[in-house]
Amino acid sequence: MKNVLKKWTSLSKNSRDGFINYGIVIVFFVIFQSLLSTKSLSNSLSGQLVPICVYVVVALALNLVVGISGELSLGQAGFMGVGAFTGVIVSTCLQSSISNGPIRLIFAIIFGAMIAGIAGLLIGIPVLRLRGDYLAIVTLAFGEIIKNILNCLYVGVDSHGLHFGMVDIPSLGMEADGITIINGPMGAVGITKISTFLAGIILVILTLVIIQNLINSRTGRAIMAIRDNRIAAEACGINVTKYKLIAFVTSAAIAGAAGALYGLNFSTIVPKKFDFNTSILILVFVVLGGIGNIRGTLIAATVLYILPELLREFADYRMLIYAIVLILVMLVTNNEKAKQLINRVLVKLKLRKAKEGE
Repeated sequence: MKNVLKKWTSLSKNSRDGFINYGIVIVFFVIFQSLLSTKSLSNSLSGQLVPICVYVVVALALNLVVGISGELSLGQAGFMGVGAFTGVIVSTCLQSSISNGPIRLIFAIIFGAMIAGIAGLLIGIPVLRLRGDYLAIVTLAFGEIIKNILNCLYVGVDSHGLHFGMVDIPSLGMEADGITIINGPMGAVGITKISTFLAGIILVILTLVIIQNLINSRTGRAIMAIRDNRIAAEACGINVTKYKLIAFVTSAAIAGAAGALYGLNFSTIVPKKFDFNTSILILVFVVLGGIGNIRGTLIAATVLYILPELLREFADYRMLIYAIVLILVMLVTNNEKAKQLINRVLVKLKLRKAKEGE
């Protein structure tokens, strides 16, 4: 026991914090897996376990941009959507050759992360040269563009391979035995559900490993130096655009992996799910958990996602109670940085509503 305590005290603060975060995730898994095995959870709560893991991962990924990099991004739902539909396409194409669901899920998550990462790279190269509110507005626009592209996308597969189109299913020119994967605004229908709670927990742990190691690395220190003082970082020879791009692309890839897990957890998904409101919801998890606080994001995303379901017995008043809880958390934490961020988002919402009114 003494040797264990000595080893624990010899670890750096960052290492101890990292192990505590892993411990929280493992304890969460053990508790809820025990409740599942004894059938102590309601169907609605047991059905939310995978989405909880998904939103924890996406919130951690956004915290890498908002908290560690110091930039405000409002396009996280777009990358999540790219990963979701990529994962569905990959899983459907592999269904005939790979009958094992977990293996198909692994391929779907990998490809979802890759395509979302490429999308993040293409968006980040021009966008990350902007600063402050301009970056937030442009990422919001790109998130909406991604959603609208998915809304017009038709994908099918037959013996000749994949077919893509932007008009309708007949224009794809598939054979009679072809399978429709994505049907425009109707989204993906008839998905084989292969996501599991265990896969979600593994993805959360992998995300923690990636983010915590990145933060404690030379690259992470450079990213935080840019966040704290951009001019001083540039004067020291740090390539600002390069390091901001690393954080942005990593965040997009992780969101894409989570999106693939999310998409394969339902029999139907639609592009509308990955709109501006979802990006704001993820941002709320990050802000209330503490900007730059990994453990706070873990807890906030879990509690705030479950809270509306726990308040369901209050019927029409549950969302009112939910809003009051959010306000109280803001008052208790008294985080000035969070307040400034929320004010900026509210201003953008007002501008958006004003434009819609015109």
